[in-house]
Amino acid sequence: MKRFLSYTFIIYVFLASFVSCRSAKLSDAEEKQRIGEYYEAAAIYRRVYTKTSPKKRDLRGYVAFRMAECNRMINSTAKAVSGYMNALRYDYPDSILYLRLGQMQQKNGRYADAIKHYDAYLQYDPTSVLAFNGVEGSQKALEWKANPTRYVVKRMDKFNSRRGEFSPMLLGPDYDQLYFASSRSKDKDQKVSAITGQNNNNFYVIKKDEQGNWLQPEELEDEVNTEFDEGTPSFTPDGNTMYYTYCTQAPEGDRTAEIYMSSRSSAKWGKGSKVEILKDSVTALAHPSVSLDGRWLYFVSDAVGGQGGKDIFRARINGNDFGPMENLGPEINTEGDEMFPYVRDSVTLYFASNGHPGMGGLDIFRATLDSTEHWHVENMRSPINSNGDDFGITFEGVHERGFFSSNRNDARGYDHLYSFELPIITVKIEGIVFDVDEVPIEGATVRIVGRDGLNAKVLTMKNGEYEVELERDIRYVMMASARGFLNQNFELKTGAEEKNETYIVDFYLSPITKPVVIENIFYDFDKATLRPESKAALDEMIKMLNDNPNVTIELGAHTDRKGTDKYNEGLAQRRAQSVVDYLIAGGIAPDRLEAKGYGESVPKVINKKMAREHDFLHEGDTLSAPFIEKLTPEQQEIADQINRRTEFKVLRTNYNLF
Repeated sequence: MKRFLSYTFIIYVFLASFVSCRSAKLSDAEEKQRIGEYYEAAAIYRRVYTKTSPKKRDLRGYVAFRMAECNRMINSTAKAVSGYMNALRYDYPDSILYLRLGQMQQKNGRYADAIKHYDAYLQYDPTSVLAFNGVEGSQKALEWKANPTRYVVKRMDKFNSRRGEFSPMLLGPDYDQLYFASSRSKDKDQKVSAITGQNNNNFYVIKKDEQGNWLQPEELEDEVNTEFDEGTPSFTPDGNTMYYTYCTQAPEGDRTAEIYMSSRSSAKWGKGSKVEILKDSVTALAHPSVSLDGRWLYFVSDAVGGQGGKDIFRARINGNDFGPMENLGPEINTEGDEMFPYVRDSVTLYFASNGHPGMGGLDIFRATLDSTEHWHVENMRSPINSNGDDFGITFEGVHERGFFSSNRNDARGYDHLYSFELPIITVKIEGIVFDVDEVPIEGATVRIVGRDGLNAKVLTMKNGEYEVELERDIRYVMMASARGFLNQNFELKTGAEEKNETYIVDFYLSPITKPVVIENIFYDFDKATLRPESKAALDEMIKMLNDNPNVTIELGAHTDRKGTDKYNEGLAQRRAQSVVDYLIAGGIAPDRLEAKGYGESVPKVINKKMAREHDFLHEGDTLSAPFIEKLTPEQQEIADQINRRTEFKVLRTNYNLF
């Protein structure tokens, strides 16, 4: 196992080895890097690197690594990769190089290369959580891209500029104001930040018009904007206090982020003042987020004693005072950076991290607090996340839509605003309640009970239609009923897939007051033996009787006009008894059933449905022998077939009620 060399150790090696080679320009670059002016430091390192002879391999490797580090800090990912590759070429001896190179290649979407360098780093530090998570994230990223979530993400070109904008935050009871920070500026002479290479950020706001359309962004003319950097706003529940990140740029010293607050009066945001969470001026505090109840301030800090990198903390708000800092712990925080918290409700926290397994750079995560006070962290996956930096999310209240910032697909590493929305999945059931003659029943009741707690009761419209919204992956029991008709039940299990679905269920209710033909009952020729294809219809009869347990019925069998009356009555009686026997075998009590053989004595009266099906018949026609004998041979066969039928009619509706 090779020895893991610390970054501090390497610095001392270079100080000892290259004191004669170092120039003032190199020391200038190091000082710029030390105080956080990464943009200017990277530029100086670049000039030093090009002037250094390739024969000075150690110095070239040192400068290339430092240059890459500065470019990493300002999101110049491609330049960072190039710098790390040059450091690797010149055998830069700190193994952290492999981790950084893996992170930047992952951020560039070069997942196979990233895994190779993460694995190389694990040879030096087999316990590195960042490297393990980098490998896992690189492996999952391709799967997440191939199987994205249902969120719809759109770049908000109307909001964006040729510069950068980030950390949107919705405000107002109707969420009709969107605040964000941007480096855009109308002042062409504005000084470029030595830290980022961009203009300092100021606050902008976008408002909706009366029709609910977003207007153009406007820079706040209020005192809260200064010549220095402002960003990541968050508002108290009443909307009158804004917490935000503020970064001054003193001529000398470290660049430390601080949390400021501004109060709104007469629709204007006042001059900001520092929030005193810590007494020292060295520890960075940034990215404030106020809880919905206004009692807690969540924020980011590099305070000593954290999990590593930047961690998310919180402190209780007591007027203008703040309680002690509480680290959210290792379930949230990692050895990497956790930033840009957003408190959605009392148990849901969103944040950005490059320490948890992700697609590259900062990914947005959702953390849910369970009843045992443990956090469960979930990557939001593609398309919310990408191989770039994705962070600073805000929601439109309880709706699954809002905005976030990302530098995806921007070669300069500039951040821009994106919208997101999770389309509502509509799962519903609809249909028509008919009588057995397919006449719609107005005012029928459809009741639906589900394991999700649904207990709905709807009445059918004039055309017999009904409609009820359901949930995914739930079992429901339905019952249709109407005065003068038997009930009909139905069971439905909705699918688990995240997609719109409409289930069609029609009901056909049997009347209590008149006989109903049992369709698809078949017997052997001239016999009472039920044929196998009758099973489905008879099983439906069993279900109908079970759905209506207080009903007794008569099973009546009818024959055609052929044969003697006595013979036909006997055949019909045996056939009716065959049906009764089947129902008894299916669990129906014998005293609920009565068999009756009618023979040819009760010819069928044509109803509307039959008249629609046969153009030579009319509603009200009685298929008696004299009527049939006037028809053509083909029509006679059809009429005889209609007369050969098995029917049921309700005898009682109070069975076992008394």
